[in-house]
Amino acid sequence: MDRDALVRRNRALTEAYHHKALKHQIRQQMMNVLGFLPVPDHRHPQNRILLIRPDHLGDLLLTTPALHWLRQTNPSLEIHMLVGTWSADVLLENPDVDQVITFPFPGFTKSEKTSAQAPYVQLLSAARMIRRIGYTSAVILRPDHWWGALLAKLAGISRRIGYDLPETRRFLNETVTLVNEHAALQNARLVAHAAERAMPAATDLALQMFVSDAERQWVTSYLAERGIDQNKPLIIIHPGSGAASKLWNDADWAWVGSTLAEQLEGTLLFTGGDAEAPLIQRIQALMQPPGYSLAGDTNVHTLAALYERATIVLGPDSGPLHIAAAMKTPSVALFGPADPVEFGPWGKPARHAVVTSTIGCRPCRILDWRGDAPENHPCVREIQPSAVLEAAWRVMKAE
Repeated sequence: MDRDALVRRNRALTEAYHHKALKHQIRQQMMNVLGFLPVPDHRHPQNRILLIRPDHLGDLLLTTPALHWLRQTNPSLEIHMLVGTWSADVLLENPDVDQVITFPFPGFTKSEKTSAQAPYVQLLSAARMIRRIGYTSAVILRPDHWWGALLAKLAGISRRIGYDLPETRRFLNETVTLVNEHAALQNARLVAHAAERAMPAATDLALQMFVSDAERQWVTSYLAERGIDQNKPLIIIHPGSGAASKLWNDADWAWVGSTLAEQLEGTLLFTGGDAEAPLIQRIQALMQPPGYSLAGDTNVHTLAALYERATIVLGPDSGPLHIAAAMKTPSVALFGPADPVEFGPWGKPARHAVVTSTIGCRPCRILDWRGDAPENHPCVREIQPSAVLEAAWRVMKAE
């Protein structure tokens, strides 16, 4: 199949994918009915707000600018976050949040769904918990999160704020028009509405990631134990991502890593979780010297402390690249199916580069093409190594 035919095919599949399947249409009708159910408000005297963010590490990190602004402008407000167990560590030591509540949100947990009724059973359980705590308002930060919006309604929260989308509007009593803008701004727009204040300027919205001296010392000791010269530039590649469609070619990572290490006379490190160790090993097998794999050796905060020390961090669109931006370390992010307008790095533009291919079907906003051959979705694999290398030097030279 030639490239133009592939683009036409993928555009047609994307349109079909985003058109709601019958089961989703049935659920939508059921949600519309549930939206009319009378649920008494649970009045609470405390000025307490609940912000709901069910998704992943990067998504939660992109919420922190709005959280910080909310704390600065409303110091007496009690701020709680309801987040997934998989992302909660992002908020450790964050003084802008009074309480972090974790929940295994259906649709986001990696656990198998036990039954079709399970998400609704969990919903009732969570609603009872939230109702007992008591909130004056709730903000549904993920635009299409109907489960969180219905949770806020069933919990009797009197102000329920979110984006005006078919999935959520039946359960909300204050809606905001969704704008095609960066997720950090989308979060701030909702929070500003909840606070009844004007939208903050982008310059007032900085990522917040807190690293302790102990975590910095851990990095120093770890690098020393591995025999890594800490006086040399550290080039870090985080090659993994939660979606296979975001992955780049092993040989291209090997070439970019080797070239940067040689040009900078630095040390190449690979970061990732335990599951990404085989990917890193494949890349290292194509290199000489192979660099160092840190797969499985860091947590969210020691990773941040490591990135703080780096000369540059490179990788596909993923949470760790947002950590690099939070630590103000130059970064290069490779984007394919996701839209960098919404999910690109948030920080000083000159210090963070997005590299894409020119294929005409991106961004499709579909991360899981399960059942379709990977070669039919080459949006990341078509990125040229020379473009990544050029972007790396551009951000490293920027002030």
